[in-house]
Amino acid sequence: MSEGPIKTRREGYVLEVTLDRPKANAIDLATSRIMGEVFTDFRDDDSLRVAIVTGAGEKFFCPGWDLHAAAGGDAVDGDYGKGGFGGLQELRGLNKPVVAVVNGICCGGGLELALSADIILAAEHATFALPEIRSGTVADAATVKLPKRIPYHIAMEMLLTGRWIDAEEAARWGLINHIYPAADLMEEARKLAALLASGPPLVYAAIKEIVREAESMTFQDAMNRITKSQFASVEKLYRSEDQNEGAKAFVEKRDPIWKGR
Repeated sequence: MSEGPIKTRREGYVLEVTLDRPKANAIDLATSRIMGEVFTDFRDDDSLRVAIVTGAGEKFFCPGWDLHAAAGGDAVDGDYGKGGFGGLQELRGLNKPVVAVVNGICCGGGLELALSADIILAAEHATFALPEIRSGTVADAATVKLPKRIPYHIAMEMLLTGRWIDAEEAARWGLINHIYPAADLMEEARKLAALLASGPPLVYAAIKEIVREAESMTFQDAMNRITKSQFASVEKLYRSEDQNEGAKAFVEKRDPIWKGR
């Protein structure tokens, strides 16, 4: 387990990343840069397949930008490091599953961090909001992402009013995947991470690249890129040992052994 504001723990193919900055797990520039290094290393380490990101304690996942640090001189347009704010939002080529485990208050940049994950699990007491409107600023990443993730009018209400929603409502709109009692949250997250880690990493990479790149394409343009071998991850998958292993395991009626190559 590492020290400092970001704690990391490795368990097999899984990396757990815990934001630990009392009292609220807010992110300043220095912490964001550390997170960028952590997630970049995760992206580039072939021995890791899945990441969990969560907050320390039971009250806060993350409230986003550290306003105390801002008052002390951190510029809102300063150097957030690799991957932008929180290390995930703009990290290029991250083709591995990331699970956000929301253990409490998740607002502002904290909600943007959660939105950067592929799957979001939440404790029953978790709450969500974009309160930037009340401080006269814009939740920039959430303004781009949220209307694409949940119904437009709900996203706009959250952006324009700063209204808080609880975990049940968040699940109803499809903002999060599952709700668990706080005492069970990390255990359930680890079960999910273990399931993902047992899956085919090259397929995950292909899924993530296609989803990411196809967001700004028409359906036919995306399909044309796939059939013309213009997605690097898809081409790597089709020429891999794992592709052959999947077919062999099916014929031999056994579990496949994925090597990621």
